Amino acid sequence: MYKELTIAQRTIMTPGPVEAHPAVLQAMTSRILGQFDPNFLAIMDEVKEMIKQPFGTKNKEAFAIDGTSRAGLEAALIALIEPGDKVLIPAYGRFAFLLGEICERAQAQVKYVEKEWTAPFAPVEVIKEIDAFQPKIVAMVHGETANGQMQPLAEIGQYCRAKDIFFVVDMVATYGGVALSVDDWCVDLAIAGTQKCLSVPSGLSLVTYNERVEAVLSTTDRNKRHIMSNYLDLSQLQRYWNTERINHHTEATSMIYALHEGLRMLLNEGLDAAYQRHLTNEGALVAGLEAMGLSIYGEKATKMPTVTPIFIPEGVDGEAVREEMLHSFGVEIASSFGDLKGKIWRIGNMGYSSRKENILHVLAALEGALLYQQAPISAGKALIAALNYYQKTT
Repeated sequence: MYKELTIAQRTIMTPGPVEAHPAVLQAMTSRILGQFDPNFLAIMDEVKEMIKQPFGTKNKEAFAIDGTSRAGLEAALIALIEPGDKVLIPAYGRFAFLLGEICERAQAQVKYVEKEWTAPFAPVEVIKEIDAFQPKIVAMVHGETANGQMQPLAEIGQYCRAKDIFFVVDMVATYGGVALSVDDWCVDLAIAGTQKCLSVPSGLSLVTYNERVEAVLSTTDRNKRHIMSNYLDLSQLQRYWNTERINHHTEATSMIYALHEGLRMLLNEGLDAAYQRHLTNEGALVAGLEAMGLSIYGEKATKMPTVTPIFIPEGVDGEAVREEMLHSFGVEIASSFGDLKGKIWRIGNMGYSSRKENILHVLAALEGALLYQQAPISAGKALIAALNYYQKTT
């Protein structure tokens, strides 16, 4: 006999996944409807309209794809790439290389432009590379969770539009937590996900794209092959989400309920209020960390409000601290990747996890774990600094 599931109590403060909102989990327990039931189709139509607002777009097309954020990234890129197409990928963190791997598997000619992970690119640097490479597509990450940095997009997008180049942007870590403007930034195709600032479990990716992309998808003779994936074929998925309602796949109805609830709560809170909540909690977190004697990695001017990277103090076992936080305090934070693995921790500040009580909990847990490791920190100052910050800003 197998026992019932026993799920440990956790405060999740990673860059994703984050804590799902209780109302979202409640929505997922609703009865199942058929995917072509008029009631369910009405829910889909509302979801489609709600998705557009955090993206900052009036695009006709915006919908969900069954699968994690990576499914959306792959669907977006393979929709546009034909073998041999040139794709420029500016890389200032780990997830740009994921975009590149997807493009390489689609048989694109990929050129990476790399820099130190401490800051994003100056737009002029990317524009210079565009002129030199003459790509069909520029693919970028807006908010890079590996290092907590955020790329300015407007100037790059406007240049791509002027040159008739497709601009594809991963907005997974910023959607719902940072003000986005897909239309003003001339982003042709943007991708997000549910498991971060929407407070919804991982399992759906979100896309929106403009008429330039739609024209490619609707041209049946655009190349000598079909889009390489049937399941991730945007040209078919948009027909499922539109009035044609083709029977493309069996929809994950419970996840659509969850997405509807997550979007509904975000929009009812108000986008500006949600963005300010993330900024306020980030400010308190940083104040507490610095009062403890810890240093923030990377350029503060381009730091994401949704991810805070922290240098691991010299001589401290970073993984031992994470394990102590998890097992003694029930708090999870993240390590990083590549050259930053073992050098920084990353604390997420996203969605339902972006709450005052969570900020105070993660600061207390980190301080306790560091003191247990006999790390050279200023004890007893982190919570006072965070509380003082809240007192001044709320």
